Amino acid sequence: MNDGHKIIEGLDDVLAWTEGDQSAARILKWEAPTSIDVRRVRDKLGMTQRQFAARFGLKLDTLRNWEQDKRCPDATARVLLTLIDRDPEMVKRALAI
Repeated sequence: MNDGHKIIEGLDDVLAWTEGDQSAARILKWEAPTSIDVRRVRDKLGMTQRQFAARFGLKLDTLRNWEQDKRCPDATARVLLTLIDRDPEMVKRALAI
């Protein structure tokens, strides 16, 4: 299936959904990233461990353990870290009080 066909199929699903056909919704399987280089993400932002932990609501000790490979981030943390890596400004806006 080429990309054009996938786009048309997706648009057909949207049209069916808007017309009340909820059965048109497809369930997409998604899995959290299996690993992430936490130090690389932090270094990319030019932040200290303390700044990064405070800015994104992480415990400093937890961040240090991830970076020293003493612990691995769980699936939820890997998702957050991936979002921070891809669009840190969006995450900052989402976490703003």
